[in-house]
Amino acid sequence: MTHLKGRFLLAALMAVSVLTASAVSWQPQPQTQNKDGGVSQQETASISDEKKSAAKPSDHETGKVVPQGDQKLQLATQLVNVVVTVTDYYGRFVTGLNKDHFDVFDDKVKQQIAHFSDEDSPVSLGIVYDVSGSMKDRIVRSMHALKRFVETSHDDDDFFLIGFNDRANLIQDFTNSADRLLGHLMFVQAKGSTALYDAAYLAVEKAKQGRHNKKALLIISDGQDNNSRYTYRELRNLVKEADVQIYAIGITDPGNDGLAGMGRSILEEIARMTGGRAFFPSAYNEAELIEICTRIALELRHQYAIGFYPTDVESDTKWHKVHVAVNPPKGLGHLSLSFKEGYQTFKK
Repeated sequence: MTHLKGRFLLAALMAVSVLTASAVSWQPQPQTQNKDGGVSQQETASISDEKKSAAKPSDHETGKVVPQGDQKLQLATQLVNVVVTVTDYYGRFVTGLNKDHFDVFDDKVKQQIAHFSDEDSPVSLGIVYDVSGSMKDRIVRSMHALKRFVETSHDDDDFFLIGFNDRANLIQDFTNSADRLLGHLMFVQAKGSTALYDAAYLAVEKAKQGRHNKKALLIISDGQDNNSRYTYRELRNLVKEADVQIYAIGITDPGNDGLAGMGRSILEEIARMTGGRAFFPSAYNEAELIEICTRIALELRHQYAIGFYPTDVESDTKWHKVHVAVNPPKGLGHLSLSFKEGYQTFKK
């Protein structure tokens, strides 16, 4: 498995190197680059000049004033984790930053960063794969892209596979065997309707059982839901509660776009809520699909993990909006951040 992953990772990096996107690693010396993939921009961040150090965050607050000393109210004893992707103007991943380069806010109240990591950590990841009738002529192309995705991923990643048409089914439980995972797709017969919400709901619940702290989903579909028992509202509520990052690939057909309107906006929303991304390649462009899968796999390996114990004066707030700002060293230019929109709390 490791040998295969090394071979395909090399192929992935060679393919991505022809793109504009690569990774930029900041160090106290002039910046260097490597040949990893990148993603588009989402939120623009300001610039300031800071040294790369391990100093404690400042006590500056934005929007609200946090009571000092014993007056601080601890909302939860559980650490809130936020996965952050940082890209530069050209869409290249920015690595090498430390916690002093970030500020985290909970409902506009600045929080103290209790945990920070920029390690290439493994993921418990679910692939949610549309095998409805409309995917009949797209199985082979998407399987090639999925193979590139799996082989570009971290050696210790665990994968599971959920296929869906009229109903959602767990086809492969957690495994780190690419052959075992992808072998199931060779015998798939595409038919039936599209129970997308049911499949995504099942996948989120399954991902929560993963052994790794970092959890994610990759959804591949070409049409909007038309056969689920769960509603989109129920799926959305689950996504808000779970700490699972969602990436979506909506395969579009210019002549018959089943993702037009509601289907496209739903994939975009659930991805944005969790700090993931949604892509919409053409059904007939296999190279584009492979490129997107490669970029997603590389993005999962070039992220920052930031954790904080939330403090606020409004303990009855159920939904907490999270904001992350970056203050990078001079010379990196305007940076873009992607992170989950918030987290859910519950009264005891």
